[in-house]
Amino acid sequence: MMMVQLEILCIALLVSVACVLPGVFLVLRGVALMSDAISHAILPGIAIMFLLVHQLDSPLLIVGASLAGLLTVFFTEALIQTERLKKDAAIGLVFPLFFSVGVIIISQCARNVHLDIDMVLLGELAFAPFNRLMLYGVDLGPQALWVMGTILVINGLFVYLFFKELALITFDSTQARLFGFLPMVLHYGLMTITSITVVGAFDVVGSIVVVALMITPPATAYVLTRRLTHMIYVSIVIGITAAVLGYLCAMYYDVSIAGSIATMTGLLFVGALLFSPLNGILLHVYYRRQNRLALAQDLICTYLLSTEQRIAHVAQELGWDSTFIAAVMQSMQARGLLMVKQDSMYLTSAGLAHAQQVSAVHANNC
Repeated sequence: MMMVQLEILCIALLVSVACVLPGVFLVLRGVALMSDAISHAILPGIAIMFLLVHQLDSPLLIVGASLAGLLTVFFTEALIQTERLKKDAAIGLVFPLFFSVGVIIISQCARNVHLDIDMVLLGELAFAPFNRLMLYGVDLGPQALWVMGTILVINGLFVYLFFKELALITFDSTQARLFGFLPMVLHYGLMTITSITVVGAFDVVGSIVVVALMITPPATAYVLTRRLTHMIYVSIVIGITAAVLGYLCAMYYDVSIAGSIATMTGLLFVGALLFSPLNGILLHVYYRRQNRLALAQDLICTYLLSTEQRIAHVAQELGWDSTFIAAVMQSMQARGLLMVKQDSMYLTSAGLAHAQQVSAVHANNC
């Protein structure tokens, strides 16, 4: 039992890292939803190959799915190149067409084939260890482990060998052309490994988790860092963390493993969005509050430059409530800029110097 659990976790880790590597560049290039498009558009490729071979376990189904994914990329890119549609609109036009064709083919020609919607959407990692790879009677482990391991190696080699070129076409495709690179060749190379990754992971974890792992960890890393190399490493760590925590939660609560992993990626993104030291929401709120206090302190300093004033009169003139002016006064007293005597306030020597400095800066700007 322990070995089966370890195999499931290893497969989840391989799927996570394999999806993250192309996902980083998809997010940066603004075509993140291409992974969602491919995961749906492979259906007609699977359906057509099934009609030809009449076997659900035939490797030709994977070939058909990969070709359908590449056709989706080709037609989407063709629409984008017309410059009459934006990227998201082109993606939204192409993949529903492919998905609908697949549904029509299955409904008309393969009605007796059972398709489990839950397996398609979420997959079932718990069943992956039962599909073993046998070679001359020797059990080499789960087939999914070898498939995703091979895809991970391909993705890793592609990113490693073409890292500079990928970075250049991602941030400045015009300069890439001037340097003699072929942006479209690299683009289709990236989309090819994306298609292969989607097809390989689709059977193991389903379409929802493929999209979640390709988009959410890179998007989370983008909130945390702006360097490409750091973004790749952070994305991998986030993908691994989501896989481990998702698996543990699934075991504890007895729920879908793939669904738990997808949920965990979302929770990690929310955490990064709130607490990111780079541009997290809470940090942004804190800086806004500090800027507001600093501006309020400058206003009070210039207001009290000539004479002391009653606290109630200052609050009335500036339109501030008692809570806010109390916070401003407390901050100014902590900085040694303000003295409060009974119900009046006046500037200290440091406050007077600060007020004169603020007035001089204002006069220069005017």
